[in-house]
Amino acid sequence: QVQLVESGGGSVQPGGTLRLTCAASGSIFRINDMGWYRQAPGEQRELVATITSAGTPNYADSVKGRFTISRDNAKKMMYLQMNSLKPADTAVYYCNADVVPIGIISRYKYWGQGTQVTVSS
Repeated sequence: QVQLVESGGGSVQPGGTLRLTCAASGSIFRINDMGWYRQAPGEQRELVATITSAGTPNYADSVKGRFTISRDNAKKMMYLQMNSLKPADTAVYYCNADVVPIGIISRYKYWGQGTQVTVSS
């Protein structure tokens, strides 16, 4: 069993900041790429940012320069620092991880349950 739990969502005014955290736990042998995705009402889930196990980030154009993804491999944690938030950033944010479970040769993608981010004046 592998679990991903997001936290840190909330409501902020435009221009505000939030920091999301994703905590991975369970029977984990190795975590490869991790990422943040978001889904606004009536929209498809979209990529926000990803980060490799070596720490190389990749961002959607819409968040470049405003969001920063990072991870702590020892703690099995991932973070998303969100600055200069806009109403268009309002969505449920999901954590995703590519995981090799203990005792299993294959790798699987896991999702967290999501955390709501609302940007409104």
